Amino acid sequence: MDNTFYETLCDTPVIAAVKDDNGLEEFLKTSIKIVFVLYGDLCSIGGIVDKIKNADRIALVHIDLIDGLSQKEIAVDYIKQNTKADGIISTKLSIINRAIKLKMSTVYRIFVIDSMALKNLENQERLIKADLLEILPGPMPQVIKKVTSLTKIPVIAGGLITSKKEVIGALEAGATSISTSNNEVWHL
Repeated sequence: MDNTFYETLCDTPVIAAVKDDNGLEEFLKTSIKIVFVLYGDLCSIGGIVDKIKNADRIALVHIDLIDGLSQKEIAVDYIKQNTKADGIISTKLSIINRAIKLKMSTVYRIFVIDSMALKNLENQERLIKADLLEILPGPMPQVIKKVTSLTKIPVIAGGLITSKKEVIGALEAGATSISTSNNEVWHL
């Protein structure tokens, strides 16, 4: 993981996640330094990332959610060559591994919805080479503790976090940061 990115992450307890242009504009009014881009398409993603980079912020694109990109490794090459994104987010290890080869920051997103998902994470842990592991849903302190005990990869708690109490609970449970599209939480 790039040192500047890691240092910024350590100073960023709340990562903004934007799902539309309104969310992007609201994010740009905050002092938050890292944003997860959860929307866009082949034609608009470059402009979205440019707005973020022009504001001197770190942009990670959730590649699985960009309309017009395939779920293949070549999509990472497209983002690397055609945007100024600092990195990508994906639920697919092959996509994460391609981004690592291209020297991009990576977030492996996993949904821990039941004990089977947690067991799969335990079984895959040694295969995960991502810079960050984002687990969803976020307000699960006991699961966050379990996941952070399984891996040396910094953990981000994401999804369904709507209050200061949930932010503090996730951080106290071992999450490095939380990510949320709830702009009220951005201003806590």
